[in-house]
Amino acid sequence: MKKYLLSGLVIFGFLIYSFSRQDNNGAAATLSPAPASSVNNQASLVPMGGTMKTNMMQYKNGTYTGNLVDAYYGNVQVQITINSGKVSNVAFLDYPHDRETSIMINTQAMPYLKQEAILAQNANVDIVSGATQTSLAFIQSLQSALNQAK
Repeated sequence: MKKYLLSGLVIFGFLIYSFSRQDNNGAAATLSPAPASSVNNQASLVPMGGTMKTNMMQYKNGTYTGNLVDAYYGNVQVQITINSGKVSNVAFLDYPHDRETSIMINTQAMPYLKQEAILAQNANVDIVSGATQTSLAFIQSLQSALNQAK
């Protein structure tokens, strides 16, 4: 009998909690995570009472090669292309690729890092989980290339 009473109380408590979480339209409130790309997206931040200002740095057009950076399992080196003052392409000149695991990890991580750098227009990109060393070396090489383009 105590089991049924306890189960009933748990269910009743859950129902009360569920109904208390509804918004004004009667729909249940839901939480959704922010997209990964918005974490470093400075353009989404608007100061209170102000207007949105983009902090996009204009770079000199050309092709710039970043420093060769040790990523523990190999080196990372990137080359960036600047068109109209913005990063238009990021190419990996070198990356850890002498082990099967390194090839698998970096094949997945490199397109993400490249995309993030082009979207951010700076070296403030998210580290790819599972490819931490490659990500950190990518950021360093990218930053050195961007410094040349200033």
